[in-house]
Amino acid sequence: MSADAELLNFIYQNSQMGVETLHQLLPMTDNEAFIKQIHEQLKEYTVIHEEAKELLNKHGYKEKEIGQLQKVMTYLTIDMKTMIDKTASHMAEMLILGSVRGIIDCIKRIRQYEGEAEKEIVELMKRLLKFEENNVEQLKISL
Repeated sequence: MSADAELLNFIYQNSQMGVETLHQLLPMTDNEAFIKQIHEQLKEYTVIHEEAKELLNKHGYKEKEIGQLQKVMTYLTIDMKTMIDKTASHMAEMLILGSVRGIIDCIKRIRQYEGEAEKEIVELMKRLLKFEENNVEQLKISL
């Protein structure tokens, strides 16, 4: 698979995971400030997800969805971790950990593909990286 396709599919899957995770957490809280944060993140993950899909299609690549097993495992993990503690603080901690993993993966992939992938694709990856970094900063408020 080409560097462009690999990078775009990473962006596509990362943003898909963000959208699905936030949709799962949203009904679990009644903290208005935290709900607002989730909606803001959801909006940007959705935009990035759609842009990755458009670029995949523009370059003739098929988007790779997150595997069903990974979706189920993530869903169950979130369900288990929120079974006892549904506070905004606990959910913010979970999201921070997810964003930190995303930051690490983004940095690795940028370094791996920066010389190979098209500039607009690398720029979208850098945008995802900045977004994940901003998420961590914003979520610290809810801790």
